[in-house]
Parts: sequence; structure tokens; C-alpha cells
Amino acid sequence: MATPAELALERTDLDDAQLAHLRRLVGTWGILADLSFSDLVLLAPMSATDPEQSSGGPVLVILGQMRPSNSATVVQHDLVGQTVGAADWPLVTATYQSGDVSRGELQLEPEEEPVRVQCIPVRFEGTVIAVLARLAAQAGRRPGHLERTYRDVFDRFAVMLAESAFPFPTEELATEEAPRVGDGLVLVDEEARVRYASPNATNALHRMGVYSQLEGHRLNDLGVEESAIEWALASALPVVEEVERRPDVIVLLHCVPILAQGAVTGCLVLLRDVTDVRRLDRLLLSKDAAIREVHHRVKNNLQTISALLRLQARRLPPGVGRVALSEAERRVRSIAVVHEILSRDPSDQVPFDEIVASLIRMAEDSVVTTRQVSFTVIGELGTVPADIATPLAVVLAELLQNAIEHAFIEFTADDEDEASLEGAGRAAVASVGHIAVRLCHNEESLTVEVADDGAGLPVGFDIDATSSLGLSIVRDLVRSQLGGTIEMRNGRLQGDEETGGGPGTVVTLELPGRHTGNGRS
Repeated sequence: MATPAELALERTDLDDAQLAHLRRLVGTWGILADLSFSDLVLLAPMSATDPEQSSGGPVLVILGQMRPSNSATVVQHDLVGQTVGAADWPLVTATYQSGDVSRGELQLEPEEEPVRVQCIPVRFEGTVIAVLARLAAQAGRRPGHLERTYRDVFDRFAVMLAESAFPFPTEELATEEAPRVGDGLVLVDEEARVRYASPNATNALHRMGVYSQLEGHRLNDLGVEESAIEWALASALPVVEEVERRPDVIVLLHCVPILAQGAVTGCLVLLRDVTDVRRLDRLLLSKDAAIREVHHRVKNNLQTISALLRLQARRLPPGVGRVALSEAERRVRSIAVVHEILSRDPSDQVPFDEIVASLIRMAEDSVVTTRQVSFTVIGELGTVPADIATPLAVVLAELLQNAIEHAFIEFTADDEDEASLEGAGRAAVASVGHIAVRLCHNEESLTVEVADDGAGLPVGFDIDATSSLGLSIVRDLVRSQLGGTIEMRNGRLQGDEETGGGPGTVVTLELPGRHTGNGRS
């Protein structure tokens, strides 16, 4: 089903400004439906070139339909997208042609009882661009003070609609929190004195500690902040504001000025008690802050551990012990990177591309060979679950460090025998080494590849039989915690064959689809 905006673009000749006016109306006309206890239908003339347009009178297309929240609907089926002409809805076409409000009856279905219809022209800058049809049952609601007040206010808005004064040019689309008429309505005059308060509005004011007689008084006199009402009356524009009467009561006010021939004659104030909603919001904010603080402290502790390992390594003589502590320190730092990002946004999904950028910077800082090494990142991974980000970050950091330490070892002609034992290609070393990281995902899998143009793998290399601690960590993390597969082979990434150097090594990680994010490959 096409949206009202799509229907208007496809089947009418309305320009952008006129379409924006109708969008504002459709975004706020729930108030009108509730005030009139009626279904509302918005119709606009079809394009002159539309095949359904005829010489017997204008044909209009139904762009939108709104049902009231405080009354039974009289239109059981969806009318949006249907077209009507003078023979179907004569009052609508008459209102569009004359620009006058009309009332009468309308037979929606042959076997159903006719409904009462009121057709109101929708003007924009003096031109009728659409018709608002109000459809109500013949019997209607039992008349009372509330019903008479609501319908009187609707008639005042209908005049504004016909005078291009409603919807307001600054009116924003209604949100889920926006109060409806059924939540509570207060009608004030041009001096901000209360003329009517619905039972629900009275209950909301009671929760704010107001028990005095309302009618004839200003809310300021009763101890309720009314700056929103004053601003709406002064500016002739709608105002939305939250009023906190007590720490445990918060009421949302939507103040809509009522105009007559350009002059403000009153204001419609809709009230909704949002105390529970704001309490939940505060709890969520407090929870998020606590989670961020936990991640921040974990990151600080990991950085402290990293610093201690680094200090301890410096105190050891060069050898296996210092290398082991340096590698442990680097692994702790890669975990700290994840918690640093989680401390900024403690959600269940982690933007892994930021982690990749941090790991690349760490790898660049760890290059200690005399050769220059460049890094390239291809593609994006998007977001991954928080419990996956840590092991994946450790794995990627290990693969980058492994490439730095082992791919670009420089050999001279005297090392030819050793080179032949370690793998062909180590004697031919380019002046600049290249390491590329390719990230890709789809609905079924997530792929991470780390490739270099270095010396390649030794003859007969098998990751399952490796004695390298780093590769053993990578293998176990990928298979156990990530539930994926790992493959190491000689070769290059596609499109990277011209970079020179040795035969190169490609490490490919394939993870199942439950780890995929929303990035682009």
C-alpha cells in the first residue's frame, strides 16, 4: 500500500509546498478526529493527465484516513488509494469546486446505513488543494457538555483549515508520546483562563496537586507553570513542554493556539501524564551510565595491567622472557580497545570498524623492522555482538602482529639455505611491505581476511600442528568462541597481485551469520 506522500506524488499535480502542507495535516489530524468523534478522510484532485480523470467533474484520490481514538469508527475498511467522482461523493467534489463547507449524507456501501458527512476545504495560500471529509454515524454520541465542547473546538479548527491557518507551518509530526484528546484536554481563552477541563485533564491536574476549581482561573494562580500556554498565545504557534509539578509527577503539555481571521482566540491544551515514561527513561540512562562506567574501569584496569607488563619486560634482559611479556602486553591492549569503545556506547552491538582502525594503529606502532610496512583496510564489517567483539579483536591483532613479525624478514644471499627451508620467496623482498585487511559480510556469514605480500608460509605448514602461541590462540578462539573456520594459504588478495614482494600469505576467517553486522562489503 502506497503512503499518502507516494500517492500524492504519483497521482496529483500538487507542488512541494502543497505536499508539505498536507503532510503536516496528516501528521497532526488525530486531534481533529478525536474532537469530532468521527473518521476523517483526506482527498486531493487527481492529475489532469491521469486516465481516470473525466470531463464530468473532478476525480479525487483518497490520500489518507484517520480513525478516532475515543469513538467507534464508521469506516470499517481502508479507503486509501481509492478514487471518487461527482457520482460517488458529490459533496466532496462540490466543496472542492466551490471552496465552501458542505454537509449531508453519504452512502459508503449499498447495504449499509448512510453516514453523516461534513466536507471542509483545505486551503494553502488561498488555494483549495484538498478536501477533508468528516464521516460520522447518524446516531452519534449522546450529547453532553464534553461532546458539545469538543465539537465546538473542532468547528473552530475547521475554520482555520479553510483559512490556511491550520496545520501550522512549524508543526512537527506527532510522536508516540504526543498527547491525544483522550489523555486530557484543557480549553483556555485568549487571556489564558480555563474555560473547560475534561475529566482526564482534571485527574492529571489532581496528580499534580491541583484540587481547586479550574474554570475561570489561570493555571499560574493554581501553582502550575503556564509559560508554554503564554508562549503559544503570544506566538500563535504550537508549543510542547514538560511540566514537573513535583519530583514524582511529570506532565507533557501540547499547546495548540486557536485562531480566527488571524487573531488568537484561545488555546487547546492537551495533557498527558508521562511520569512512568520519564522514570523508565531515567532508569535506562542510569543503567547506561553504570555500564559505561564499568567498561571504562575495565579499560583502565587493562591499561594498568598493560603498563605493568611493559615495565616488567623492560627490566628483563633481551630474550624469550621479554618477548613473551611484550606479546602478553599487546594482547591485553587489544582487549582494552574493545572496552574503550563500549565505554562510549554500551549497546549490545559494537561498531567493529572503529576497533579495526585502533588495531591498525597499534600494529603500525609495533613495526620494528627496518623495512616500511603499509596497511590497507578494504570493506566494512559494521556492528558485531559485544560478546564477539573481544575474541575477534584479539584474533585480528594476533594476525596483524604475525604478519609484521614473520612476513617481512629480510634475507641476504648468505641466508639462501635457511630461506629454502622456510619457504620459497624469502630471498626476494620488496622495499615496502603491504598488509591488507578485507572485511565482508552477508546474511549467511562474516569474512575477515588478512593478507600480505611477504615471504609466504613454510613448506608443509599446518595450523593444527603449529607450535606458535599466537597462532594457537587464533585457532582456538576462532573455532571455540567464534564458531568459525580459519584457513592459511600462500597467495594474495584479489587485485593485490602487482604489489611486488614474495608470494604472500592470506589468512581467511569465516564466521557464521549470527555474528554479521550492518556494514557494507
